[in-house]
Amino acid sequence: MKNILVLCTGNSCRSQIAHGYLDFFTNKNQVKIYSAGIETHGVNPKAIVTMEADGIDISNHTSNHIDEYFDVNFDFVITVCDNAKENCPYFPTKAITFHYNFPDPAKAIGTEKEILVEFERVREMIKSYCEHFVEENKL
Repeated sequence: MKNILVLCTGNSCRSQIAHGYLDFFTNKNQVKIYSAGIETHGVNPKAIVTMEADGIDISNHTSNHIDEYFDVNFDFVITVCDNAKENCPYFPTKAITFHYNFPDPAKAIGTEKEILVEFERVREMIKSYCEHFVEENKL
């Protein structure tokens, strides 16, 4: 079993979206996906809505702190924002690390429609990244 951790600042949007797509694209009998933050902000309702629009349910996800997973042997750790990469406390792992700084859709401003468009734009970026990640790592 391969263990993958997706790490972000608040485990609210980007890491939750990536968690959902990695879960979707990988073989659940061979891969377990975790997501966490260096803080916990709760799962953003707009992240849930934007994933539902693409047929993926993350409504049961929880916002978890990195400290909860110190005893898990990770094969891969993916940071999805610069803040998490730069401020993550020392994390003892032999995991292969990856990093991509996705824009934070939670910081979008404008009308409700404009904000949802930004969530969808970032969702599509993360979806593409996750699909490519799974293909490249044969997961």
